Amino acid sequence: MRTVRQLLEAKAAEVFAIGPDAPVIEAIRLMAEKRIGAVLVMDGARLAGILSERDYARKIVLQGRSSADTPVRDIMTAQVVSVGLGDTAERCMQLVTDKRIRHLPVLDGGQVVGVVSIGDLVKAVIEDQQVELDQLQRYIAS
Repeated sequence: MRTVRQLLEAKAAEVFAIGPDAPVIEAIRLMAEKRIGAVLVMDGARLAGILSERDYARKIVLQGRSSADTPVRDIMTAQVVSVGLGDTAERCMQLVTDKRIRHLPVLDGGQVVGVVSIGDLVKAVIEDQQVELDQLQRYIAS
């Protein structure tokens, strides 16, 4: 099973973040521009939270709040579930399933080094299954 380190090596190393005092509309614009479903909320070098499209839909749209007047800190998820470089894709899949989340910040020594999404995890599982299937087919054919 692949590790988080291997997953990050296989994708772009960009991490998109916003400050906790920024208006929510800036975070939504960033997500739209980068075509991502969540941004990390960073207070300097410290991970303060994560803001997802779900947070926006549930805490701005459904509550009739203004995304221009509401700071990110008011709607972000502050209790962030994160993983380390040595964690496996299998553990990450378990976390996103159990916690019903789609993005896992990756920390190394307390510093953010990347983000693993459910899409990254599904892609890795499919690729690993294809390798296993190919090996089984070669074994059967020999």
